[in-house]
Amino acid sequence: MSAREGVAFFAWCKEVDKVDALDAALTALHAPDWTCRVSLRTTATREELERSDVPVGEVIALLRASFTDTSAVEVRIPVKFPSGWGAVLDVECRGARSPAGRYPWDPLVAREHGEEFYRRFLQVAFPSGERSIVTEAAILSILIREEVEDILLRLCAPDDSKRVPTGGATGAFYQWGAPLELGATYNVDGNIARDAALSWLYLHDGDFVGVIGGMSLDALAERVEAAPRGATVGIATTLDRVESHWELDRNADHHPASRGTHFGAIRRVPRQRLPGDVDLTREQVLQTLETPSATLIEALAAAAVPDDEWRAVEPLALEAIAAKERGASTINVEVTSHKHRRFIEHHAPFHVRRLPNGGVLLATHPYRTLWPLWADALDLLGIRPRDSE
Repeated sequence: MSAREGVAFFAWCKEVDKVDALDAALTALHAPDWTCRVSLRTTATREELERSDVPVGEVIALLRASFTDTSAVEVRIPVKFPSGWGAVLDVECRGARSPAGRYPWDPLVAREHGEEFYRRFLQVAFPSGERSIVTEAAILSILIREEVEDILLRLCAPDDSKRVPTGGATGAFYQWGAPLELGATYNVDGNIARDAALSWLYLHDGDFVGVIGGMSLDALAERVEAAPRGATVGIATTLDRVESHWELDRNADHHPASRGTHFGAIRRVPRQRLPGDVDLTREQVLQTLETPSATLIEALAAAAVPDDEWRAVEPLALEAIAAKERGASTINVEVTSHKHRRFIEHHAPFHVRRLPNGGVLLATHPYRTLWPLWADALDLLGIRPRDSE
């Protein structure tokens, strides 16, 4: 499990809102009494700044005074979770005219590197007195999914402004890819069909989600409808396969027959399929877009029922967590084995969360993708039968 590089979190916002969004996110994420490291560069000026041990208030004041549409800023910021665990995030924001290299910048990104987030060791209380790998894996899954949700909401919805319409998180680390293949998504208006439409435009047309994330649902539907009737894309069903696809996309971007021809597109053809990918059709995406949001959310919530293996171990994991909180003695256990990881990959549950601001958050452990949840929900709605896989 420690082989994973970390987790990446993404938020879309308008160019005019970037400084406000970054200000609110840094304020919400920052652990009290800790300082930050900041790097700020602005094209066509001599302004290059690298500073360490900077209070977050000074970082925000600096950004408000100096950030422009040609600036690039990275803030390394300590974060504390309700569980007491901590991590360090690299929060990145770049103006629209900041040099982007080959790929456009996502509006707002936070990345966590390595074992601090995934954990190599865990302090576990065992009320029965015996170690259990599946119990340890379930505890880890519960804690990390809660922390993913916590960071994503602090990044996307730190206040009541609703300036961020959509965001996501992935264990694939580098790429804001198809939302159906992420480990978590956020939609401020509760219109989670947006995830399906954005996925289609990335998988079929090659458009980066970080560029098109602010499109209206009507505009997204028009783009989907413009695809040929009967068109299909392949959905990756595991995180390993998502990462393999990213390498193929990078190759496609370098080939004259497939590379994108407009800003924000990595290719101009549907993504290459790999063995094990499952079909999603244009018509299924359009039907999803036509489904009332409340109906879609209810189907996703119904599909989020844990499997038998998780239901069997969850009470043991919750009992162990409660015992530790009561002060029971603990054992320091390593949680990086193949068995720990495989249990999480196959059995970590999905969470459908309706938010007070009217938004909806979907999440699982970042070793998984949200596709199994969506596949079951679309089956329940009669949009895409499971037996088609």
